Amino acid sequence: MPLFGEIVSGEMQKNSAGGMIQKAWNELPAKYADMEVDECIIMPNHIHGIIILPVGAGPCACPIFQEDESLNREGHRQGIHKGHPQGGAPTRLALPDSVHRFQSFTTAQYRTNVLRNNWPPFPGKLWQRNYYEHIIRNEDELNRIREYIVNNPVRWAEDENNPANLNRRQ
Repeated sequence: MPLFGEIVSGEMQKNSAGGMIQKAWNELPAKYADMEVDECIIMPNHIHGIIILPVGAGPCACPIFQEDESLNREGHRQGIHKGHPQGGAPTRLALPDSVHRFQSFTTAQYRTNVLRNNWPPFPGKLWQRNYYEHIIRNEDELNRIREYIVNNPVRWAEDENNPANLNRRQ
């Protein structure tokens, strides 16, 4: 269901729910040690984003952008440990745990707003159980994926997640 806003003239127009999702995304680095968020787009019913984790951030195949060291959003090399923000040390989690917590937190926030602010309820679950992950191996690939994310709203008419395309999938 398109609960986070709508695409108008190829641009995503986030509603209050979309703004809440964006805020939660932007706050991930403050909650999880050494995590950075990169390009992100909230779509009407899903999200695309890049999470940058340090090398060795967990025993999983996490989407880590690395050459010799991690690179930040601008493509500059950075140290593995950047320190912690004031107010307590954030938790270091592997990607699956971070995504699960993001989904749980945003689902709880959405439910609260259904009750308090009459947001449209969602049937079943707000998020699908699984997510797609991909290890970004070099700067060219990073830039291609960033471009894909940024241009996603322009391709909404053809998107398999667009409810208008439901008949095409069946």
